[in-house]
Amino acid sequence: MTKQIVLASSNPGKVREINQMLAGLNLTVVPQSDFKVIDAEETGLTFVENALLKARNATRHTGLPAIADDSGIEVDYLNGAPGIYSARYAGKSATDDQNLRKLLDDLAGIPEAERTARFQCLMVYLRHEFDPTPIICQGTWEGHILLEPRGANGFGYDPIFFVPTHNCSSAELPSEVKNKLSHRGQALRALVSALGHTHL
Repeated sequence: MTKQIVLASSNPGKVREINQMLAGLNLTVVPQSDFKVIDAEETGLTFVENALLKARNATRHTGLPAIADDSGIEVDYLNGAPGIYSARYAGKSATDDQNLRKLLDDLAGIPEAERTARFQCLMVYLRHEFDPTPIICQGTWEGHILLEPRGANGFGYDPIFFVPTHNCSSAELPSEVKNKLSHRGQALRALVSALGHTHL
């Protein structure tokens, strides 16, 4: 029997990415928007706090187990910014392109050697709203910020995130390669491995 899990996100790029990675498992991941769940207020000060807030909100409104992640990009020169504010760096209703442009503006004139950055993803799984032992997994993807966007795959900051191992931007990678390397791919694989059959 296929188990249904609610994904505490309405971001179509994220839903697509996670479903691609879960293909072949006996799990159907349904976005919370299918249940008319309103996004949780992200009031946490860390990625893990925000992920737990989102998962708890999704499971409370649906009665289903929930997966949530909070992810973003940390730039060393900016002391870890945008960090947890990555999705709203240029303002609450900013587009991906506006956020990306703000980051490029904030790094204007900064040499490549000082543009080191990483994507972070904290992914959590809650069996129910009051689950006292959530599964928490982390993925980290190292790189640096390009001077200009490159590539059309992916979303968010992918076009300006340079992947040294592949000598291109994240947005220039085929999705199956990106899913293997990415912070979200790492966190999700760790989560799937941790879930086993006992936690489902």
